[in-house]
This record gives sequence, C-alpha cells and structure tokens, in this order.
Amino acid sequence: MKYLPSRRAFIAVGAASVLALAACGGGDDDASSSGGSSAAPAASKLIVIITPSPDNVFFKAEQDAAAAQAKSLGYETLVLSHDDDPTKQSQQFDTAISRKAAAIILDNAGADASVTAIQRAKDANIPTFLIDREINKTGVAVAQIVSNNAQGAGLGGQEFAKLMGNKGEYAELLGKPTDTNAGVRSKGYHGILDQYPDLKMVAQQSANWDQAEALQKTQTILQAHPNIKGIIAGNDTMALGAYAAVQAAKKDIIVVGFDGSPDVVSSIQKKAIKATVLQPASKIAQMAVDQADAYIKAGGKTDQPEKQSIDCVLVNADNADTVKDFAVAGS
Repeated sequence: MKYLPSRRAFIAVGAASVLALAACGGGDDDASSSGGSSAAPAASKLIVIITPSPDNVFFKAEQDAAAAQAKSLGYETLVLSHDDDPTKQSQQFDTAISRKAAAIILDNAGADASVTAIQRAKDANIPTFLIDREINKTGVAVAQIVSNNAQGAGLGGQEFAKLMGNKGEYAELLGKPTDTNAGVRSKGYHGILDQYPDLKMVAQQSANWDQAEALQKTQTILQAHPNIKGIIAGNDTMALGAYAAVQAAKKDIIVVGFDGSPDVVSSIQKKAIKATVLQPASKIAQMAVDQADAYIKAGGKTDQPEKQSIDCVLVNADNADTVKDFAVAGS
C-alpha cells in the first residue's frame, strides 16, 4: 500500500475528533462495537493502539497482539491507523487525550514528526510506549521497544552474500526515508556486503516500503542493469514487489527481504524469494502492553530502560516451515 499525505483539515479536540475519526474508519472501539454505550470508558481502563495501516500484515499483527493482551489484562481498547500520516496521527493523539486514555501503544508515523504528539500526551499524564519504530528523542516516551534492526540486517546481509556467492551485481530497495529503520537496516546490510569487493551495488532506490512502487522501481532497475544477480530489500513488502518484477522479466535473481511476513515465508517455502529476517512483531506489541500495565499499576514508575532491543531471526529454506505469525518455533 502506498501512503499519501493527508489533506484533511485539523479536527478539533473532543467529541468532534472521535466522530470524525470514526467516520473515516480510523479504528475499532470496543465500547461501541460491542453494541453497548458509546461513552468513554474510565481513564484507567482504556489503552489506545495506533499503528500504520493494517493492510500490511506486520502492522495487523501488532494491532491484534496488543489489543488481545490489553483485553486479557482487563482494559478497553481503541485501535487506530495513522497510514504514515503525522497529521492524522496527531489527531488520534488528541482523541486519546480527550478520552483520558491510560496509555498509548504507538508504531509511529515519523521519527521526528511524532515527538510533539508524544510530548503532548506526556503533558496530559498519558504515557506512550513505542513499538517497532524509534523516535529521535529520549525522555518523551516511557519505552521504545524495537527489533534489533542492526543485528537483523547483519543476518540478512550475511545470507544475501552467501546466496550471491560473494560476487556479482546487486540492487538495494530502501524503505521510507523518514523511518529510522530504513537507514539502520541499510547500514546493517552494507556493514556486511561492503566487505566483499566482488559484490557490486549498481542501483539503490527508495520504494517507501511499498509493493507496487518496488515492482515499478525494480522493472526500471532491471532494464538499466540487465546483469543484476540479486536484490536486497528493506522490508518484505518491497521484496514481494521486486520478485513480481523478476518473475515478469523471466529472470533468475536472488531476492531477500526483512520482516518475516507470512507471504514471504510462503514464497521461501516455494523456493521463490530466498530469505527474510523475522521481526517478532507480536511479542514486541505484547511486551509494550505488559509494560504499560505495570507502569499504570505502579503509579507512573517503571523498572525498564526506555530503549529496548529484541533480536531478529533469519528465515530461509531451512526453517521456513517452523514460522507462524511472526514467530519461529523454539526461538
């Protein structure tokens, strides 16, 4: 899915904001979807979960895991999607503040653009627990729980180099420039790949995490560089787009992704895409909710560091059959 900036006018804080978000499908509110009263639940019983679009199965997994864990702990949930639009995210923070949420679980819409909204929630005594993506400031969110993207990219880079036989031309598809993960993963890949003088990167382009854009960019790259032997992508969505272009061109090209999405795991099982790096999306979302619950019950205290990093796992033909819902059995 390609995310485009929203052109909606700013929506005022309060009930009008909630109604406007509901009208455009902003999320699922347990209090209203169950057929009961639409009144806001008590402040201590609402956790607001905000992520990019659930059209991407990775973010859907985050939403589902966080909501299920919150409900198991006795909270109401409000699940919203910002579609990588900081303005929409800001409006959703205003909704959380007006609803006097107990906590916010956030996969953010920009490392810099999200800081103001998170600070606004903090000023309203609502803690934010970040998952998947970091922001470029500490001391604003209570926690930033992310996959160890550098470690994961190292795994991906090593596997890609091995598959390439440590030589040949390759291309790299980068993620969204405003997402810290895009830069960290690319740097991690090159920490490995640049050690091999016979591996030559002939093209490097951003496809903004988007499958359709990755397909188009890959088609252009293949036309300009017909001898490419491999493509390494910053996420699985772009890897799928790249592989579709490779198939259409009837070429035998190695494709490696990052995320551990079910579609790419299935592709690996079919000996199509060669490998991916799995992020434990569900585990991280559950951890954020558990830490939010502990923080609330401790009266605003935490014994966890703000920055927390969870290791990734390489998925290839050897272990793809053991992967389910962004988790590898036994890992």
